[in-house]
Amino acid sequence: MIDVHPQSVISPRVRLGAGVRIGAYAVVGDDVELGDGTVLDHHAVVHGPAKLGRKNRIYPFAVIGGDPQDRAYAGESVAIEVGDENTFREFATVNRGTPKGGGVTRVGNGNLLMSYVHIGHDCQIGNRAEFVNGATLAGHVTVEDHATVGAFCPVHQFCRIGKYAYVAAHTVITQDVPPFSKIVAPRETRCYGLNSVGLERAGFDAARIEALEKAYRLFLRSKLNTTQALAEMRGTLSKSPDVLELIRFIETAERGVTK
Repeated sequence: MIDVHPQSVISPRVRLGAGVRIGAYAVVGDDVELGDGTVLDHHAVVHGPAKLGRKNRIYPFAVIGGDPQDRAYAGESVAIEVGDENTFREFATVNRGTPKGGGVTRVGNGNLLMSYVHIGHDCQIGNRAEFVNGATLAGHVTVEDHATVGAFCPVHQFCRIGKYAYVAAHTVITQDVPPFSKIVAPRETRCYGLNSVGLERAGFDAARIEALEKAYRLFLRSKLNTTQALAEMRGTLSKSPDVLELIRFIETAERGVTK
């Protein structure tokens, strides 16, 4: 059963799945698809073209699918795609893509966007990531699975944040954040090694964590340069898929890697 409040504003060009609930004063624009069980609270807004999967929850005053904040945008048809079971808290904003960025902003499954989080145009968000209050992504940012972006963190355009990385509150990100790492900025943005507490909570066993700790010691604390450190990882830790993922991420960085 679909429950649409009579004081909401719903375009005739929408597709609503089973069990969708839309509250008072919510706005759903043209070419929006809301999957089964998705809930829009009062005053929530979804602009299209947009496709949202199952059981998403959009809290009051959040805006999903707003126009990209790009001076070059001239009204082209660009979109946003959202997976299943995401939570968008109050005043969170997620912009659609731009033609030069591929035209689509994507948010995967099970992500939590707390209040006042902003996801810019053409961002690509994985699964089970967390964005704490006020975290702000510029355009074209990639955030991989299970990453955490702390409160009031600005992330520069085209940066990547690797899987299981933890970025502490108020940290300014201008280079790629390697996977499994812990990034803190008491004075300057630095990598402080492995996000060991987060990995333990995620179910990583002692052997996986030990291999990553050895890799990060080579990367951060040895006298080897980055190329030499990666070669040493390949020679001594190549049996660890996690270490191979770390190597892949570093080698494909285009903005440099936070060390």
